[in-house]
Amino acid sequence: MKKLFLKIKSSLKTHKNNVVIRNIVLVGSISLIIKGIAFFKETLVASSFGLSEFLDTFFIAIIVPSFINNVFLGAFKSVFIPNYIAELNTKNNISSFQGTGFFITGCVSVVFMTIAFLFTDTYLDFFFPGQSMEYYGLIKSQFYYLLPCIALWGFSSLLAGLLNIHDEFKYSSLEGFFVPIIVIICIFFFKESLGQNVLAVGTLLGTIAGFLFLAAVCIQRNIISISWPDLKNANARIMFAQVPAKVSSGFLTGMNTVVDQYFAAQLVVGSIAAINYGLKIPAFLSGLLIIALTSVLLPYFSKSLMEDKVKAFRTLFKMLKLLFTSVVVCAIFGIFISDFLVEMLFERKAFTSEDTIIVSDIQKIFLMYLPFSICGMVIVNFLTSINKNAFMAYVSFGALALNIILDYILMRYFGVFGIALCTTVVIALKNVLLFYYTYRLYLSTKENTI
Repeated sequence: MKKLFLKIKSSLKTHKNNVVIRNIVLVGSISLIIKGIAFFKETLVASSFGLSEFLDTFFIAIIVPSFINNVFLGAFKSVFIPNYIAELNTKNNISSFQGTGFFITGCVSVVFMTIAFLFTDTYLDFFFPGQSMEYYGLIKSQFYYLLPCIALWGFSSLLAGLLNIHDEFKYSSLEGFFVPIIVIICIFFFKESLGQNVLAVGTLLGTIAGFLFLAAVCIQRNIISISWPDLKNANARIMFAQVPAKVSSGFLTGMNTVVDQYFAAQLVVGSIAAINYGLKIPAFLSGLLIIALTSVLLPYFSKSLMEDKVKAFRTLFKMLKLLFTSVVVCAIFGIFISDFLVEMLFERKAFTSEDTIIVSDIQKIFLMYLPFSICGMVIVNFLTSINKNAFMAYVSFGALALNIILDYILMRYFGVFGIALCTTVVIALKNVLLFYYTYRLYLSTKENTI
């Protein structure tokens, strides 16, 4: 017994002194507070609007800006970090590489903001046909407020990536405070004056505040050093070569949300909101871990793979084993208390007991994919670190095709619950395949090292 106690004590001491774990705990702790504030915001939104047409239109309005951010701008950040770290190991001008990053982010933001603005009507008519002019008008009025967020999210993402590379995880994490806090303030004090644009305006103001905060920290820490872009730089060219595959992977993955929203829109009013509320608690749990792990692990893997590839693979598998087991336990517990959580957090005013039953059942289905999605995100960061983005694009294409097929079939039999079930099945299968591919890479790397 004494030996076991000493072993546990030694293990805890080792983890305590592990810089990576300390950084994950730091980012996770800050993210927990942010998620708590964001969750309070969601309960406030739920009590104010319920499963209403207004919420449906807001979720539709934010789909395209969020999609562009996650798919295109987020993809560029992912390939920027490992290649920026590679550039740091050279004697080249790092200011030029930064300039390249900001130049590309600005160009991509402007292009996609323009496309989104010009094709809004076409997008709405195609994906959400048969609605009233008032319904479309409500979507567009909110969308125009959210459109500038695309550029701000892109630059904020790049600034946060630079902070993470320089181990300034605390400051990059704090940026998440601004949107939920300002949305809460807008609902409490400006709901009447802002009317049906209250959520969109709050999101825009919070995004502006977050960007200014990150820019101020980067300038104060002397992290920003921008000079004229060098598009012929060797690492820049490697980065550009990876962008199409990473963008394709992100695009195809992001399309799953659009597809789910499309099929949900074919059902009764409130189905889109029901899916979004069913995702709140699973997103809270997964987002907490994914933010912490992604922020720390992408630069960590990029650095460690340069030193010892086999050791980096082994570290990955140890991480996955611990994560999967822990999240399975949390997911099972969450399923058992799902009804209680939804009732406690959302059921008030416009959010009825009937809404609670629907959202709780959807939530139980979504909780089942958490172990796969969280471990899958770790694998994605690892594969991104070694520029294996092409394979992830192929897997994402297959997942999207399967998602469309299963959404169509399961929705006909189970309604909105069929859409949730489809999402869970697709996520599980996709990440099992990514794990298998990563393990095959490990065996190949091990053989070549011996």
